Amino acid sequence: MLPPARRGRRLALPALLSLLTCSLAFALVSEDVKKEARQSKNLEKSDISKKNDIDLKEIVFVIQSQSNSFHVKKAEQLKQSILKQSADLTQEMPTVLLLHQLAQQEGAWTILPLLPHFSVTYSRNSSWIFFCEEDTRIQIVQLLETLRRYDPSKEWFLGKALHDEESTIIHHYAFSENPTVFKYPDLAAGWALSIPLVNKLTKRLKSESLKSDFTIDLKHEIALYIWDGGDGLPLTPVPEFCTDIVGSSCATSFQSSLPLCGNPVKKEDIFVAVKTCKKFHGDRIPIVKQTWAGQAGHLEYYSDYADNSIPTVDLGIPNTDRGHCGKTFAILERFLNHSHDKIPWLVIVDDDTLISISRLRHLLSCYDTREPVFLGERYGYGLGTGGYSYVTGGGGMVFSKEAIRRLLASKCRCYSNDAPDDMVLGMCFSGLGIPVTHSPLFHQARPVDYPKDYLSHQVPVSFHKHWNIDPVKVYFTWLAPDEEDRARQQSRRGLREEL
Repeated sequence: MLPPARRGRRLALPALLSLLTCSLAFALVSEDVKKEARQSKNLEKSDISKKNDIDLKEIVFVIQSQSNSFHVKKAEQLKQSILKQSADLTQEMPTVLLLHQLAQQEGAWTILPLLPHFSVTYSRNSSWIFFCEEDTRIQIVQLLETLRRYDPSKEWFLGKALHDEESTIIHHYAFSENPTVFKYPDLAAGWALSIPLVNKLTKRLKSESLKSDFTIDLKHEIALYIWDGGDGLPLTPVPEFCTDIVGSSCATSFQSSLPLCGNPVKKEDIFVAVKTCKKFHGDRIPIVKQTWAGQAGHLEYYSDYADNSIPTVDLGIPNTDRGHCGKTFAILERFLNHSHDKIPWLVIVDDDTLISISRLRHLLSCYDTREPVFLGERYGYGLGTGGYSYVTGGGGMVFSKEAIRRLLASKCRCYSNDAPDDMVLGMCFSGLGIPVTHSPLFHQARPVDYPKDYLSHQVPVSFHKHWNIDPVKVYFTWLAPDEEDRARQQSRRGLREEL
């Protein structure tokens, strides 16, 4: 006779087989349920697509282009890509607009002033206005499928969502209690407004003028305007609007490499002027020399005091606590009139600007020195009421010699030595019909002031300010060329996360 334990095991075997059979059956049933759920979801998505079916002719593409010849060429290439993909689908062609051709007004790049034009011109036959940058890459089939998920008879503000990780000066410390709650679009991934929303915003624009004097960060300010203090519409995040290609579902992506149009500009063809003053000689100038100064072929420090140990050049302009217009115009005149005849580019930076001269050399290879180029990070002042755009000084201001020649040949000058130099320059160039050429690779603030997801698709050229950071560490993390930074290559990714 079997011992009780073994007898128990033999008696349990049929029960075990029965249990396994039930489990298998349950698993098969569960899988069938999941399959049915997936099919139901797909049918539901298909029904939504059919319900919201739109043709390409109902999308108005607006490429956020610029009038500089390099940028016009890039925008035209994107336009042709959109039209070719559309032709391959044998659909009626969509409307593709270049922003710089839409209006001669200075503030067209801020988008909002153009909404009434879009409403009047396209609201009858269109469903969407889709905005993108010159380097945005668009997959037309995926974009159509993505937009078909949203009912075009309703108000929609679609984009790839960014948010501040901490309150920042460039957004006037908005949502300081919890900056992550407010979402705004990454323009590089493309963003879209439904026509009903365009019409609603147009009515608002006609009844009340734009309030802000300054345009500092376009993507954030557009989102704020549409949100309207909570009475309007928040951004709807769209996972198919991408900057990195993360899968076949992406309707958009972004070319994040540094522009290079032939050989980089020689470092001897760039003159770098550093604005400083006596009180910062001891702490800021050593950082310049420790980080990026060695990349420059020609560099001078301009101060209110001649210090031979640096050395600095005293321009005869007293230091001011506010703007530095007198000093900047003195630098421009010195560059044009004193022994720099063969140098085509001038860069003016602050003594707390961190800049990559090697990356700047790559970038400048795309610009024609025969044109009047005024390049950097673009801000705007009073654009809703006939104001002007300007290059914000902290991120670095880049001038072609032709731009300086035309400026100094005019009678436009500082109204005082302590006027804001960047704004006066913007006003002068605007009066001369020379537009600001914008590059998002120049930064008026520190890396911590921008979303990590935004910086992740950039090859930055500059950052500004030493406040509450280690500027040397920031330089070698974000801006140092590889040949200077081999020892730090392995740790760079970790440092970026840390910063």
